[in-house]
Amino acid sequence: MPRLLFAVAYLLPVVHLAALELRGPWVWLPLLYVFGMIPLGDRLVGPSRVDDDEVDARPGESRVHDLWLELWAPMQFAVLAWTLWCLREVPPVGHEWLGLGLSMGLVTGAGGINVAHELMHRSKALHRGLGEALMTSVFYAHFCVEHVLGHHKHVATPKDPATSRRGEWLYAFWIRSIVQSIPSAWRLEARRTEKQGIGWSLRDRRLRMALSQVALAGGLLWLFGWTGFAFYAGQALFAVLLLETVDYIEHYGLMREEISPGRYERVQPHHSWNSSHVVSSAHLFQLPRHSDHHANASRPYHRLRTLPGEAPLLPAGYPAMMLTALVPPLFFRWVDPLVDGGPLVEGAAAGPRP
Repeated sequence: MPRLLFAVAYLLPVVHLAALELRGPWVWLPLLYVFGMIPLGDRLVGPSRVDDDEVDARPGESRVHDLWLELWAPMQFAVLAWTLWCLREVPPVGHEWLGLGLSMGLVTGAGGINVAHELMHRSKALHRGLGEALMTSVFYAHFCVEHVLGHHKHVATPKDPATSRRGEWLYAFWIRSIVQSIPSAWRLEARRTEKQGIGWSLRDRRLRMALSQVALAGGLLWLFGWTGFAFYAGQALFAVLLLETVDYIEHYGLMREEISPGRYERVQPHHSWNSSHVVSSAHLFQLPRHSDHHANASRPYHRLRTLPGEAPLLPAGYPAMMLTALVPPLFFRWVDPLVDGGPLVEGAAAGPRP
């Protein structure tokens, strides 16, 4: 995928700022953009059949791809501050509160959490720090611990809170995943600090993340009052639900074989659902190429492969699948036959298990 194409991800905060300025029915434009225009683009453009495995062999290519991620954090923090200031100076009326809250949640969720997900897998301290800051901004910093140390180890097993079971409703999954991920992250970080001999200091992410999130909440209350804090908390909740919905569709019904009590086969591409639709993949920094991400977690987003014949394919792009997941019987009717090994989309003849 051409490196400049990933700039389309920055259209989302532009659309949000337009909604913030225009108000009225325009506050719903960001939702229409994400869940209407992007799926339409996926339908018109279709999936990519080209892998980008060698794209960073060209001079400067990787640096450009990194810049798209590094610039997101300061941009998002500026948009958050500007939004809160505008809401204080010119309060919304009626439905505008809800529309702008969902709009801001799209920026911090579909944008910020997705960028954070890529950065928390990187080796550079700068990247990991930016990822933690982005997750802190939606009061979900523990995800940095649980996702890297827990989810990637236990994915597609009953031990993983973020793996949705076949027949599990999205709404039940939200509760289970959110409730179980917090104590899981605590245990994982306790194990890490004990192993590395880290005392009760800011190197312990349990303390650091708790303090940073309390400080954020206090700062919001001081600067914008209870109204501003409630708006901010609402958009953060929506961002987290977007994250959990993506987790739901990424692994629904796919389980690893238990080779002995408590031991499971190695993670393979067929343990995650894949989507190579060009438009949604460009907006999400190729997160939908999720099968390769789990099989090779250190591979940067611009080199993730489609893995034809190895990865089970979703019948549509992420935004369309997320909307469908809100109606569980419809989602089950669409996806369960693929879990059972029925024909895949795009002409493939094999089910998700090779």
